[in-house]
Amino acid sequence: MKRIVILTGAGISAESGLKTFRDSDGLWEGYNIEDVATPEAWARNPQMVQQFYNERRKSVLEASPNAAHFALARLEEKYHVTIITQNIDDLHERAGSTNVVHLHGIITRSQSSTNPRLTYPIDGWEIKMGDKCKLGSQLRAHVVWFGEAVPMIETAAQICADAEIFILVGTSLAVYPAAGLINYVPRDVTRYIIDPNIPVSSGGRVVEMPFKATVGVPMLVDELMAEN
Repeated sequence: MKRIVILTGAGISAESGLKTFRDSDGLWEGYNIEDVATPEAWARNPQMVQQFYNERRKSVLEASPNAAHFALARLEEKYHVTIITQNIDDLHERAGSTNVVHLHGIITRSQSSTNPRLTYPIDGWEIKMGDKCKLGSQLRAHVVWFGEAVPMIETAAQICADAEIFILVGTSLAVYPAAGLINYVPRDVTRYIIDPNIPVSSGGRVVEMPFKATVGVPMLVDELMAEN
């Protein structure tokens, strides 16, 4: 089975009603990023940060996978598929994808404030102040903040280096280090880019598909399924 590697960004989740991480005004759900997505913000006002992610988690749980998520899951019938996502939702998994690497964490889990390797499933949508890990530290959202290490980036780079087909969906390639993953894809591998605004690619064999994810992804999946 050919190895397909798919890198997804905020655009695919936006079509399920989830706000993109960076709106045109630079805000996320009306908040400045530095006020809710940095270790400094957590140290300054943990209650506000906790509430922010509780609200985001509630929105994620209320959202549903869209046609693009379901189409990508269908690829597993004929290909070895790995999805690397910059998104913190679980919509890929709920659509049926079984091999998903979350670069920036996943909001449906909590983690220790002192040891990010200690993570726990969340029952419902809320982490309360006073909920603690086994070490006794406050639990927070299992999300990588600006200024924190991206623990899965090396794994993701190796996955991209082994790709035989590469698909980029709904990302502007603006957030590093995730944006640099496309550079690990072998230059002789075809790269499909699905986004209304095609980002600058790193060259090689590129097929540009200037569509929303719910249009472009099912179209490409139908084509790939017919070929195999």
